[in-house]
Amino acid sequence: MAFRLKLVPDNTKIDFFRWQFLTFGISSVLAVLSVVCLLVFGLNFGIDFKGGTTIRTESTQEVDVGTYRQALQPLGLGDVAISQVFDPTFRADQHVAQVRISAQEGTESVTAETINSVEAALQEVDPSITFPSVESVGPKVSGELIKTAVYAILASLAAISIYIWLRFEWQFSVGAIVSLVHDVLITMGVFALFQIKFDLATVAALLTIVGYSINDTVVVFDRLRENLMKYKKRALREVMNLSVNETLSRTVMTSGTTLVALIALLVLGGDVIRGFVFAITFGIVIGTYSSIYVAKNVVLWLGVKRDWSKKDPKDAASSFPGAEAP
Repeated sequence: MAFRLKLVPDNTKIDFFRWQFLTFGISSVLAVLSVVCLLVFGLNFGIDFKGGTTIRTESTQEVDVGTYRQALQPLGLGDVAISQVFDPTFRADQHVAQVRISAQEGTESVTAETINSVEAALQEVDPSITFPSVESVGPKVSGELIKTAVYAILASLAAISIYIWLRFEWQFSVGAIVSLVHDVLITMGVFALFQIKFDLATVAALLTIVGYSINDTVVVFDRLRENLMKYKKRALREVMNLSVNETLSRTVMTSGTTLVALIALLVLGGDVIRGFVFAITFGIVIGTYSSIYVAKNVVLWLGVKRDWSKKDPKDAASSFPGAEAP
């Protein structure tokens, strides 16, 4: 007999909506606190959004990001990002990296003296290093990137709401959007509270969170739709509980295996990707929670029409006792 790993027993009967008002209340409070953190502390924008200078380096020696970082640390440059560039057209002895330095408060770009000191520090650890190009990103371009990032997140939410509306019903669409806004807002609130660097990679992480969260929500919505047609006389709350329990094993396995890989990256991945990985890790946890305790709660309170052969709106399912047909 083949071995089958089970993290969740079969036929679970957990009442996920026993504390529905408490869980939704906690989510609402966290969302409000996230807005407060964003207004009070603000986001710790990285080079992409704050402006700065990118120095392209080229050397015959292998790029050692750690050595480069140690060489620049005494200069007190603030936010510095170092990444190696790979290209199949490079020669065997051509090793390229990019050093990005954020602009200091009150300045539009890194000064020439700072650039000279960076080049001198890197030449001390690698005498063969050269600097083919130096590019600066001003505050105007950075402001446009912020607007583009906001538009990207809003566009994804709008597209998802239309998709859910067309595939299910408007109540499901409202629940999904409230859940996604909840996930993105709380994640950004955590970034503001702990002043974690917020850059374009973090925006990519937020979009990943949106996709992951809606995928988990749609899986339960699909099962809920099937059960609503199968159990036409059951109360909506019972059918929703049944649907969540039936998909619980899949949810735990998917989230669990994803978190194992993400935690490994969070611990061993280094500073360069830590903000990106942290955003996805936190987003998966909060997204799994919101799929049940936010999206499903909204649908439960709005009610879903059960019998489409009748036009009387009183035949719509409701979360209130006595609203179901006997």
